[in-house]
Amino acid sequence: MSAPLISILDDEPAIRAILSEALTEAGFRTMAFGRATEFEAALKRATPDVCLVDLGLPDRDGLSLVHRLALEQGASVIIVSGRAQVQDRVTGLELGADDYIIKPFDPAEVVARVRARLRAPRSAPTRSETARFAGWTAHFDRYVLEDAKGAETPFSHAEGAVLRLFLESPKRLITRAHMQESLGGAAGESFDRAMDVRISRLRTKLREDPKNPRLIKTIYGAGYIFLGDVDWA
Repeated sequence: MSAPLISILDDEPAIRAILSEALTEAGFRTMAFGRATEFEAALKRATPDVCLVDLGLPDRDGLSLVHRLALEQGASVIIVSGRAQVQDRVTGLELGADDYIIKPFDPAEVVARVRARLRAPRSAPTRSETARFAGWTAHFDRYVLEDAKGAETPFSHAEGAVLRLFLESPKRLITRAHMQESLGGAAGESFDRAMDVRISRLRTKLREDPKNPRLIKTIYGAGYIFLGDVDWA
């Protein structure tokens, strides 16, 4: 079995070299690119397990690329950027990134975050790729939600991982600690914020009343409960 493949997209040669060396020493295969066009061309030849993406690229805004990777390809994405503002982090997570690392960074932390993403459930679910609940059908193979009339709404890999966690444990309390353990990522405010963003976006896509959601209930101080009945096809 070959080692996981990690793609690195950063316009700074020194950053690419540092990340490539650290990840190679940790046992990963790497591909490194300085431009989005080169990176996208390589995606047609090989599918990486994790993509490390900088936002400040010479030929494209990295945020649009993150959105496409997460939403259209279901790729696991970690943003590695010098943009340290809270709004930048929130926007990156809202667009589908699984994690956000601020430059300057410790290469060991990047390796740890990559390993956490690889431990998170992704392409080997314990059940079917299709789940039905409350008039909705979740297609995890295509990353779309289908309503009772057949209209489809796409969701990102990051949102899908949270949704699958809920659907695999309906009517059970899911704590923040359990979410962190199951989904990977560094514990703390950044992880909590990422979960808040993903759950909010899932509620919107499920047309939930934000003041009184009927499916994904917040149990303050404890976690969340998914209240629907689930049928895995």
